Amino acid sequence: MKKVRIGVIGAGLRGGLSLYWHKPEGESEIVALADISEERQQKYQEKIGTPIFLTKDYKDLLVRDDIDAIAVLSPDYLHEEHVIAALEAGKHVYSEKPLAITVEGCDRIIDAWEKSGKHLMVGFNMRYMSMYQTMKGLIDSGAIGDLKAVWVRHFVGFGGYFYYHDWHALRKNTTSLLLQKGSHDLDVIHWITGRYTTKVSAFGGLDYFGGDMPNDLTCPECSLKNECPEYVPHTFTECAFRKEVDVEDNNMLIMELEGGVKASYLQCHFTPDYERNYTFIGTKGRIENDDVNDKVYLKTRKTGTWNEYSDVTYDMKPEDGTHGGSDPKIAQDFIELILRGKQPLTTPFAGRMSVAVGCAATESIRSGGVPITISQQSSFIKN
Repeated sequence: MKKVRIGVIGAGLRGGLSLYWHKPEGESEIVALADISEERQQKYQEKIGTPIFLTKDYKDLLVRDDIDAIAVLSPDYLHEEHVIAALEAGKHVYSEKPLAITVEGCDRIIDAWEKSGKHLMVGFNMRYMSMYQTMKGLIDSGAIGDLKAVWVRHFVGFGGYFYYHDWHALRKNTTSLLLQKGSHDLDVIHWITGRYTTKVSAFGGLDYFGGDMPNDLTCPECSLKNECPEYVPHTFTECAFRKEVDVEDNNMLIMELEGGVKASYLQCHFTPDYERNYTFIGTKGRIENDDVNDKVYLKTRKTGTWNEYSDVTYDMKPEDGTHGGSDPKIAQDFIELILRGKQPLTTPFAGRMSVAVGCAATESIRSGGVPITISQQSSFIKN
């Protein structure tokens, strides 16, 4: 194979990622799109620039011989169905995170992948961001000694716009936002530390969004739109304070990782700012990021060596491409995986484990904070 011909399922929120694969004179090309919206189909066709096959039914892509790989960019609750169907049809698959919205769903996907003989890649693009690669490199180098603790705070300043005006706000579609939004952070904790979570206790609540507004109310139709702080005029317009909203808008997790490393993760969707703050503490110092100003700080403690005499600030260099330059990198790694067998920075099992933590933490929250043990063993019983 000299070129990977890709069919895309879903031209919505993450549809833009697929544009990095469209290189008709190169090693990858978008040849088809499945999306239930004709309007999104036409807008996507205009962006691509060259004629592609368009359909509302994703199954039409699976029977085509001119498609080698499927990019699953559909809503979370459809990932399991779409990924398994594509693998069983003999296609390589790129799946946006989360891999599924249940651990059992992830296990069924991994089972289908192992049987298919095809490649499966999960879209953890934060592993491709220079900031987090820098932090991982410093920790792996021993710059802070033996890692002991991790603190992560995620201020989701656009939480209402991103997650409470559409399907994300319902448990049946997401399980919780610890899978949708939190899966990135939980994965980065696992990746940078090199350890998976074994136990979690969590608290959270729906303390701002939701309420008693009608489920069919949209922002443009609302009489309160001129005074509502969550008013949005376009794209996602379902009322963020509608009755059916049942997904927590703030979460606090305490985790124990393999080897006894302790970690905490805090997420809030009604803060005024947008920021991810990571701190890793070891026996010789700590590192902390500032993603607003694109910096990583290395601070050292008294060690009796030259290291204690200075702290170091790392300035991230600007990179081209969306999501801090990570999207073109992760898109290229999918092509490298298929054409040359180069292993990407992420794995399907890592996708499974971030979902496992999100699901366990959600169970803990909805059970009053009880500790939940997380197993790495498949919950899928093979025949």
